[in-house]
Amino acid sequence: MKKFTLSIACFLCCFMAVHAQNDWMKKSREEAAGKIKKDQDPNDTIPKLWRKGLNLNVNINQGSLTNWAAGGDKFSFAIGSNVYAWAFYKNGRRSWDNVADLAFGYINTTSLGGRKNDDRIDLTTKYGYDIGKNWYLSGLVNLRTQFANGFLYPNDTTKQLSSKFFSPAYVLVSPGFDYKPDNSFSLFLSPITSRFVFVMDDFLSKQGAYGVDTGKHFKYEIGAYLSANYVKTFAKNMTYKGRLDLFSDYRHNPQNIDVFFTNALELKVNKWISALLTVDMIYDDDVKVFENKATGVMGPRLQVKQVIGVGFTAKF
Repeated sequence: MKKFTLSIACFLCCFMAVHAQNDWMKKSREEAAGKIKKDQDPNDTIPKLWRKGLNLNVNINQGSLTNWAAGGDKFSFAIGSNVYAWAFYKNGRRSWDNVADLAFGYINTTSLGGRKNDDRIDLTTKYGYDIGKNWYLSGLVNLRTQFANGFLYPNDTTKQLSSKFFSPAYVLVSPGFDYKPDNSFSLFLSPITSRFVFVMDDFLSKQGAYGVDTGKHFKYEIGAYLSANYVKTFAKNMTYKGRLDLFSDYRHNPQNIDVFFTNALELKVNKWISALLTVDMIYDDDVKVFENKATGVMGPRLQVKQVIGVGFTAKF
């Protein structure tokens, strides 16, 4: 009996010692973890190398009239879509920016039939090396063209082919300097830029469209190039995106600067609904298809496109 009692006592002593040791170890681990968390440098983390995202807007409008005394088209339908995708890389002094800006719109009415009212493919990639004070030694490549056939309507209903996919297409290859004070603004400057103008359609090339020689599909230009980009969220529900490109051809009328200016203002109603206003302006001295009705002389003009839409939006 004494041996049994002594065994029980030894067991209880061992159990209590082990339990106390576990409590001490648990407390020690918690104190150590708390100390590490307290002393840890919040900046001592692995930086995120890529920033990627995509904005999608789809706007639909439909209308119909029956016995409407004020008049108008019996039926109209319009759809517009915009896709803006980006992937920005930053590692040490190296940066790589990639942007895809796509748009397409279509409208159909009883009197005029079907026509597109928006069409854009704009792809840009830019690689830079930080040389100090927000300046980067950079190289840029840009492609700008369209998805579908485009037509002019000199007599409202009679259409005349004016553009196609890769007719025209503009390709820029540009070494230069990029000023990026923050994530919302960049200014790219290049004193020597190569611009390639493609008109791959035989019908348009035979007319010497977009400045190519008659019957040729390709034109080479060299000049100075500037590109300013600005993206800013002014309020929780309002975002502006703008881009201004200027190009001067050294070998042909360098004083006539080609302008490409695009603006987009998005106003969010809620998570899925937003209004989008876009205004694009283009001036190209080589596009001489516009007639001055007063003089009858064909020549270049400032091209303006404005689109307003309310519809579905999604951000990723």
